[in-house]
Amino acid sequence: MVATLFSYRPVKGDRSIRGKIAVILLVALFFTSLYCGLVLGAYKVSISDFFKSVIQNGFLESSRSRDYLVLVNIRPPRVILAALVGSALAISGVLMQGLFRNPLADPGIMGVSSGSALGAVIIIVGSSLLPPFFINVLGSFTIVTGAFFGGLMTTIILYFIATRNNRTSVATMLLAGIALSALCAALTGFLIFIANDNQLRDITFWNLGSLAGATWSRVAIACPFILTGLLIAPFLSRGMNALSLDEAVAGHLGFEVQRLKYLTIFLVAFMCGGAVSVSGNIGFIGIIVPHILRLTIGPDHRFLIPCSALLGASMLILTDTVSRIIVAPAELPIGIITSLIGGPFFLWVLLKQRGNFNQ
Repeated sequence: MVATLFSYRPVKGDRSIRGKIAVILLVALFFTSLYCGLVLGAYKVSISDFFKSVIQNGFLESSRSRDYLVLVNIRPPRVILAALVGSALAISGVLMQGLFRNPLADPGIMGVSSGSALGAVIIIVGSSLLPPFFINVLGSFTIVTGAFFGGLMTTIILYFIATRNNRTSVATMLLAGIALSALCAALTGFLIFIANDNQLRDITFWNLGSLAGATWSRVAIACPFILTGLLIAPFLSRGMNALSLDEAVAGHLGFEVQRLKYLTIFLVAFMCGGAVSVSGNIGFIGIIVPHILRLTIGPDHRFLIPCSALLGASMLILTDTVSRIIVAPAELPIGIITSLIGGPFFLWVLLKQRGNFNQ
């Protein structure tokens, strides 16, 4: 027995060691991106100088300084929100790709993010029509709830359109996603048309995606939705691995396929609703991150899910940092940067997959 253990050689194609190394490297990247997000921007600060000032002068005196405002009240909630949103979008992409068994699936491309944004805009414009009891019960979670149900309905519609006889047509999935995105965009445009000036200022936030309005209260709103998804998603990894083979195989292995599907749909809508409600519509994170990782560590969801959370968080933090620097002292909406990167990347993936479409 001992000889067998020590004579073990990795099976050809096994990337588990590579996955473990990737987790360690991505943790280091995550903390590096956190540091960059805190100190870089239109106004550069030094964390070491800040703590020296606190030690020498105390918190009361230091709280009057610009460094204190930047490092306590402005950048930390923005960096944390970027980490939450980035990880939520990346994991949503992994789960959708596992559900549809295709790397082209993404919450933004499939219309899930557009549906979440539409649900939030409906709440903003129709808030005066909602019963006071509804507003009082949900409070600050009213918009998040609208975004959640918008994303949930879009995901359910997409799944039932693209799936027939337990098989998903990739071509149908892409076309349905485009149609749903266009429909949600049209309805959002109509709501913008009838909105008043105050509502219009709020709705503008959703068009391009931005973290400029990040506050500790927004972090508190997003946390229950996104953290719940981050905690539950790893428990779906074995089911996603089985589902990637075939639904019948997953059923023979003891997984309840329909329950797994419904839980995946619900979780994607839950996380996308929380993310879109506080950041607007940020695209392509859900397709870039999982695809890079699949090329690197393979398709094993036991490593793919945590690695996607770390890389998605790091990528959005760094992208937001670039958006604050590139046109300083102004800020470029983060959605523009992710689309400039994600559009060509999606076309590249599409060209690689064009011979694999299921008609």
